[in-house]
Amino acid sequence: MGLMGQYLIDTNVISDYILGQLPDRAMNFVSGVIDMTANISIMTAIETLSWRSSEEYEATIQKFVDKFNILDLSQQIVDCCIQIRRSKKIKTPDAIIAATAIVHDLTLITSDSHFSNIPELLLINPRGM
Repeated sequence: MGLMGQYLIDTNVISDYILGQLPDRAMNFVSGVIDMTANISIMTAIETLSWRSSEEYEATIQKFVDKFNILDLSQQIVDCCIQIRRSKKIKTPDAIIAATAIVHDLTLITSDSHFSNIPELLLINPRGM
């Protein structure tokens, strides 16, 4: 599965991981990726930090997000996102996440099946582990 730094973690995987809703093998895999300083898109950071919860839990989420290497939008990611949106029926936030993975040559760890129709995107579904 290559080096841990070669992955981008999608929002749904972070949610499932925090809630302990992944199979054991997937929990261990994601844990290993996170321990090696995993990457997330700025979009995933926004989505994760927007979850409504108690102040105490929000602080925990902030600490969790701070562990990641957050990849900002670049013109190259924006251009790739536009190409994806023109050719596929996909929401802008997901297109940004997909474009971030493609531009940075990262494998997207996601359990969302709608990413599978983007041929240039490398995927790992932790639920299939």
